[in-house]
Amino acid sequence: MMLHRTCLLVLAVAGCTRSSAIADAAKEQAEPAAAKASVEVAFDAKLLDVDAANREAPAEFDVAFTTTKGDFKVRVHRDWAPLGADRFYNLVSIGYFDGLAFFRVVDGFMVQFGLHGVPKVSAAWKTARIADDKRTQSNRKGKVSFANSGPNTRTTQVFINFNDNVALDGMGFSPFGEVIAGMDVVEKLHAGYGDGPPGGSGPEQREIERNGDAYLNQRFPKLDRIERATLADPG
Repeated sequence: MMLHRTCLLVLAVAGCTRSSAIADAAKEQAEPAAAKASVEVAFDAKLLDVDAANREAPAEFDVAFTTTKGDFKVRVHRDWAPLGADRFYNLVSIGYFDGLAFFRVVDGFMVQFGLHGVPKVSAAWKTARIADDKRTQSNRKGKVSFANSGPNTRTTQVFINFNDNVALDGMGFSPFGEVIAGMDVVEKLHAGYGDGPPGGSGPEQREIERNGDAYLNQRFPKLDRIERATLADPG
């Protein structure tokens, strides 16, 4: 895998996507006209109660994803990355991922999700950081890790590796689970928009944070979405 993909991997906040992108991503971009409009979207108020989402996850649990492309299942192993597993468990438990877009899909690299379509919810979780876990697993195909923007910055963004991205192993990305069914579905998620700017023409993360689905629906209507993510029986 090329280094230019690994240097940014999924930076959850910075929004850069290539080695030269960190400075460029700091520049403000003009807001799309359609996204400037105030759009009130109904959502469960419990998504704003970050402090209440603090339960310890089971030693092992499965999460079933129903998406616009089909279904897949993730198995989480708490001993792989306890803090990451706990955060993922709580996000699924409160329905955080329901309706969210797979906003960053890079062929041969990974698919990323976890920025909420409601700006108020994104804002509530933006500073809800968890400390890094010691990495015990490699970022190989099908492994699931949290994105970050540096040490101890994980919040809600998650990515699934399309390939054996072992170059990420020394960069603070600690797999907490793996796709155990439906990897073919994951690989079919819409990748036509490519990476985010400046390395591609896909969604810009800061715009998602500011304008949520008003921005995504107007500019990137073909993105696939999570219809529902639920805790599932093992098997």
